[in-house]
Amino acid sequence: MTGSEELAGRFEEHRGHLKAVAYRMLGSLAEAEDAVQEAWLRLSRSEADDIGNLGGWLTTVTGRICLDLLRSRAARREEPMGDAFVPDPVLRPLAQVVDPAEEVLQADSVGLALLVVLENLAPDERLAFVLHDMFAVPFDAIAPIVERSPAATRQLASRARRRVRGATPSADPDLGRQKRVLDAFLAASRGGDFEALLELLHPDVVLRADSGAFVRGAAASKVVQGAKTVAEQALMFARYAQAAQLVLVNGSVGVIHAPEGRVQSVMGVTIADGRITGLYILADPERLERLEAPGFAG
Repeated sequence: MTGSEELAGRFEEHRGHLKAVAYRMLGSLAEAEDAVQEAWLRLSRSEADDIGNLGGWLTTVTGRICLDLLRSRAARREEPMGDAFVPDPVLRPLAQVVDPAEEVLQADSVGLALLVVLENLAPDERLAFVLHDMFAVPFDAIAPIVERSPAATRQLASRARRRVRGATPSADPDLGRQKRVLDAFLAASRGGDFEALLELLHPDVVLRADSGAFVRGAAASKVVQGAKTVAEQALMFARYAQAAQLVLVNGSVGVIHAPEGRVQSVMGVTIADGRITGLYILADPERLERLEAPGFAG
């Protein structure tokens, strides 16, 4: 085995972790893959033998790459992403779940609701929060990335933490209870049962529907609030419920509409006390086309 092959093998041991870091930082699966690949390129051009803690080095390098991407994204964005933005979901067949406790350990288990909140953080805040609170990277290691003192970096994470706690809805972690609520929601949608939908929706439920960059801001991409309005939307799109399937969306039970095996929409939800509090629908054809959705049949 050559030195480059050995280095590549050592890098692959960290790939899953690095993708998890980049996904939480960017909310985009494609950009996360690009960031991890860039981390590999930087490693391959470095004096790898001088790196004492390869995992830590790769984590901070990936964080720096993601921070640059976030800053570039903010600088070139002519308009705000908008409240309707829904991050890329990670899909897995529901049948793969064996133990809900084990599911929490999966790298893709960060919920869409949290990713939506992270989108509203400043890039430096997001980096400090993700690296420290999610991956236990010490502030001394994060500070050089954001070019601040460790104390100032701690303040960034603290500010982000307050915003995350204040904006992230509570959610029932029990997959069985989630499934029962979504089964009932789909049945009510298919049957046109408005009253049943109202019972399943929290009075202040929020629906975010993201149809993509080309139509974002038009009627197709929207945010609606309130059980009555969301129930009306569910009835309007009842035909989609006919071909809907329950899947894991970022570690929680969600829904895909995939006629003939082609994913046309994904819906993640937050559920608390037996009611749906948030719905996150991605219907952007361009982004859905890139999703990995193995094992789903129409």
